[in-house]
Amino acid sequence: MSNANFVDYVKIFCRSGKGGAGSVHLHRDKFTRKGGPDGGDGGRGGHVILKGNEQLWTLLHLKFRKHVFATHGEGGGASLKTGASGEDAYIEVPLGTVARDAESNEVLFEITEHNQEKVLIAGGRGGLGNDHFKSSTNQTPRFAQPGETGGEGWFILELKLLADVGLVGFPNAGKSTLLSAMSAARPKIAEYPFTTLVPNLGIVKYRDDRSFVMADIPGIIEGASEGKGLGHRFLRHIERNSILLFMVPADSKDIREEYGILLSELEKYNPELLDKGRLLVISKSDLLDEELKEEIRQDLPEIKSHFISSVANIGLVTLNDIIWKMLNI
Repeated sequence: MSNANFVDYVKIFCRSGKGGAGSVHLHRDKFTRKGGPDGGDGGRGGHVILKGNEQLWTLLHLKFRKHVFATHGEGGGASLKTGASGEDAYIEVPLGTVARDAESNEVLFEITEHNQEKVLIAGGRGGLGNDHFKSSTNQTPRFAQPGETGGEGWFILELKLLADVGLVGFPNAGKSTLLSAMSAARPKIAEYPFTTLVPNLGIVKYRDDRSFVMADIPGIIEGASEGKGLGHRFLRHIERNSILLFMVPADSKDIREEYGILLSELEKYNPELLDKGRLLVISKSDLLDEELKEEIRQDLPEIKSHFISSVANIGLVTLNDIIWKMLNI
């Protein structure tokens, strides 16, 4: 997916439909000259509804659809006929979409399942017809309720990728190469920082037709929690991952320090991220012999760790086993 086609944030204006007015009508036919009230109720206004679609991976289809309007309900009729409801306006979104009120920034709800529906703005209720207002002292009321007005406002839709494993690391740590080696995903790979400018998802096949989803999150830098580099734009995608796989290359000057910086940035952004399962992977380990590996192990932080080389296909099968076990504890 190209950078231009990955959209994970949109701001849209939505308006629900107005409810139809209740009817003021008195029953008349060739046998009845002065019948009682029989005005029907107005139909409700259309809702604005978000609906999950597992076939969508981005909010690109909403990038140029800035206004979403539902239709109004119709008025009630004679013989207690209820007016037709307004047509609901559906907004299909990928799984992992969060809806916020643009003014207050309040989180309204999240869409996490296929075909899940949540009402973003409810349509106005239809007004009651005059039949509801008859009484012993007023047997022919000549009034009815108007329909309620619908709601409107600006809303923010944010996508947080749903994945089992999130790859976390500095730019050029080998995350894209690992994803490419373990799945059918083909992210852009090159020897310079910020090669990955959009998150990439890959389905990793395991034994007996089992699988899990891995996400390559664009590289974090020191200060990302404060908005530096790619900043908040992609840190939110990490919130959805079950396991965080920290990647530090074997040729790093200080693996412990690099891991500490990554952990610190996640904690500043959202302390709850530290409650997730963590695995430290030392990439590019084909550069190391056993003596160097043992020396590095002595100085690693107290966290489950594993050496791999995506290019030389070293340690990937064992890594799969470790991940699967962590996902199914």
